[in-house]
Amino acid sequence: MPSRVLQIIALTLAALGLAPGAAHLMELPVKLAYPPHMYAEVTSTLYAWFGAAGGTIQVAAALVVAVIAFRARRLPEGRLLAASAAALLISLLLWALLVAPVNSAWANSTGLSPDEFVEAYANLRSRWEYGHMAAFIAWLTGWFGLVAALTRDHVR
Repeated sequence: MPSRVLQIIALTLAALGLAPGAAHLMELPVKLAYPPHMYAEVTSTLYAWFGAAGGTIQVAAALVVAVIAFRARRLPEGRLLAASAAALLISLLLWALLVAPVNSAWANSTGLSPDEFVEAYANLRSRWEYGHMAAFIAWLTGWFGLVAALTRDHVR
């Protein structure tokens, strides 16, 4: 099994990587009830640090878990660690395919009139919100796999 320090780093980064998706999931019912103008105003200003901090942490977590999975490939936990790394990578892929294009479209809407700006947000809000949900579910799956693999022999 890879070093205990590497395991702790992986668990910490993967746990921190849950935060952005969990926040989006908890906000989902309230934000979907917002009128379009309020949704656009809140969503266009609230998430400035999510990509820089959360995205960096998630990429680092996926890489560390992939390294651990590679190093443990011949151990009984190896397959579960590989599946965990795959789930974390799938989460990042879901975000890139579902959420990132919406972020780009919204970034390009800043020069529009206020009504067009609100309409741009309204047209893509379901994809953005449910894209985050899908990415979170994949990340949570990877987290559970990682915890199960790393605690396998330690709990009886």
